Amino acid sequence: MLRTITVGLDGSRESRAAAEWAAREAKLRELPLKIVHVWEPAPEPMAQAPLLGAATRQHWTERSVSGEPPAEGWGRIPREAAEGIGLRHPGVEVIVEQLSGSPGDVLAEAAKTAEMLVLGSRGLSRVGGFMVGSVGLSAVAHADRPVVLVRALEGAADEHEPDPAGIPSAATPFLPVVLGLDVEHPDETLIEFALDSARRRATSLRVVHGWNPPTYYAYGTPVSPALHEGLALADAEALAEVLRPWRQKYPDVDVVEDSRYGSAAVHVVDASRGASLVVVGRRIRRSPLGAHIGHVTHAVLHHSGAPVAVVPHA
Repeated sequence: MLRTITVGLDGSRESRAAAEWAAREAKLRELPLKIVHVWEPAPEPMAQAPLLGAATRQHWTERSVSGEPPAEGWGRIPREAAEGIGLRHPGVEVIVEQLSGSPGDVLAEAAKTAEMLVLGSRGLSRVGGFMVGSVGLSAVAHADRPVVLVRALEGAADEHEPDPAGIPSAATPFLPVVLGLDVEHPDETLIEFALDSARRRATSLRVVHGWNPPTYYAYGTPVSPALHEGLALADAEALAEVLRPWRQKYPDVDVVEDSRYGSAAVHVVDASRGASLVVVGRRIRRSPLGAHIGHVTHAVLHHSGAPVAVVPHA
C-alpha cells in the first residue's frame, strides 16, 4: 500500500500550519498528502443540556446527537484546505478523508498507513516553544509511525537560514536537522529517520547527546577536572562509534557530533532554536499502565523552537 504524509485538520490555525508543513514534506518525499478531518460526535449529556453557553453551542453547531455527521458543512474545511494546498504546492497529490470518532484514537489509527502523521500545536514562539494538547499527546503516545508536531506560527521561512540581509527566506538552504540520541540505547529506526530527513533537505545533521557521571561517582567523589575530562572524552568517543557506520551509509550528509555534560532535554531544546526539524524517539512499551512518552521527549515536545518528529521504536 502506498504510504502518505497524513495530517489532521480541524480548521484551526494550528492544523492549517501543520497542513502546510505536511505539504512541503510530501513534496520532499514525493508522496501524496492525505488530509484527515475527524468529526467527533457530541457527548449526549452535553448535547441535551438546556443551558449551554454561546461558545459551547457554537462549538457543537455541526455535531449531531445521533452520532451521524451533519449533512451540510462538514466537508467544507478539508475541501477548501485541499484546494488551497493544490494551488500553493503544485505537483503534490492531495487526498481528503473524513472520519468520525475520538480524534486521538482516529488519528493514531490513520497513522498506521502513513509515512508519518503531522499535527498542529498552539504556537508560542521559536524561543518559547509550543503547547501540545491532549489529542497531540495521545497520538504521539499511541501511533506506530512517526508523529510530527508543528507550531501554529511555523512558516517555511522559519526552517531556512536567513538571507544575506538577515531576513528569513524559504529560498535559502535549510537549517540543520537535530537528533536527540541516547548513546546507551541507540535505535536504527530513529537514526535513519533523522539522516534521511537531513539528506532530503540537503542540510547537516546535528546529533545531540547529554551525559552525566555514573551514579557511583556522585557520592563521596571530590570534584576532579581530570575525571570530568576523561568522562567527557569517553562519552564523545561512544557517540562517534555509534555514528561511524551511519556516516558511511550517508556520505552526503555532514554529521556534527555534539556530546554535552548535563540534561539531554535542555541541550536538545537549546539546539532546536537553530534547527529546521528536531527528531527524538519514543520507546514502544506494551504495558497495562498505558503508553509512555519519556521525559526527554515530553520536554522537547513542549519547549522546542522547531517542528518535532517523534519516532517510535522498539
